Amino acid sequence: MRHKVPSMLAGQSLVLDQVTHRYGTAVAVQDVSLDVKAGELVALLGPSGCGKTTLLRAIGGFIAQSSGQIIIGGESVDHLPPNRRSVGIVFQNYALFPHMTAAENVAYGLEARRVHKPEVRARVGEMLQLVKLSDLSTRYPRELSGGQQQRVALARALAVHPSILLLDEPFAALDKNLRLDMQIEIKRIQRLSGTTTLIVTHDQEEALSMADRVAVFDQGRLEQFGTPIDIYDNPASLFVNTFVGTANKFFGRFVGREGPLGRFKLDIGGDVVARTSNALLAGDLVAICIRPEHMCIAENEGIPGTIEMGLPLGATIVHEVRTSDGRSFKITEPRSLGMEPRPAGTAVRVKAISPAAISVFRQSSNSSQ
Repeated sequence: MRHKVPSMLAGQSLVLDQVTHRYGTAVAVQDVSLDVKAGELVALLGPSGCGKTTLLRAIGGFIAQSSGQIIIGGESVDHLPPNRRSVGIVFQNYALFPHMTAAENVAYGLEARRVHKPEVRARVGEMLQLVKLSDLSTRYPRELSGGQQQRVALARALAVHPSILLLDEPFAALDKNLRLDMQIEIKRIQRLSGTTTLIVTHDQEEALSMADRVAVFDQGRLEQFGTPIDIYDNPASLFVNTFVGTANKFFGRFVGREGPLGRFKLDIGGDVVARTSNALLAGDLVAICIRPEHMCIAENEGIPGTIEMGLPLGATIVHEVRTSDGRSFKITEPRSLGMEPRPAGTAVRVKAISPAAISVFRQSSNSSQ
């Protein structure tokens, strides 16, 4: 039986309901729940081994999760094999057929579904035009650059009109300049196609720049799911704060509340005032995170230290400040015309630009500091 190619439709919603997967006794993904909107681009971000690819493979139907439910477009797909889930996937190595031209690779999924040949030709032409490769349709993968091969793989995945598109570390094999170009290109294509897309990455800049929302994972658990700005400005855990972006980490104790804020005594000297949880009690041990760009040189208050070195980086200067007990942290300052780094050995005090720029996380009494 032959099929007609469906007309271009926006992607479907994706719901993960307490999905867990184990490899023997090892838990790769634990109780993950996500609600992805139709047409949304979501990044699954985290270090190697945190469960991102396992989750992607479960969504695609390549493995059966140990427990939980996967729902696409309002219907459970747990009982469906990969070829019936309406899910397209672009692997890290692109997995193009070397003996097929670009056009033949794009046509492969359509022909496997026994779509009528005139429709296959029309759809292949449409997809090659979308990824800007119409003039390279007769070339073989070996005759294409890495970025061109990636676009062929993307066109092949989109040709069958998937409800969900899965991208597994798609930029890992590309050099830095081409990687940026392809990030922009994939976001353009995703917007034009309207396909709900999940991209797996360990690159925080990639996730923050491309995604509508970011899901941050650590050791198989979902740490936070939110917009890139919310993830960066309001991290939900110490892991998120230190993994996404750069953060200086200090330790201390909660002293007490001052109106809506709290005062904290640092173990390296100095106090900070920051937003605080109502659950904190006087004497509780805390970890305090402040991003380098959210710190400034102060006159008579803040954290004492000595300038170790300064690095001029165009529009900014990064200073490394060392404390009396040998620990160091970084501060990023805007650089005005002709401004030089502060001399090494300069004694300074450094503070956060505002209480809102400080994130505080409770630590257990036996936490390593």
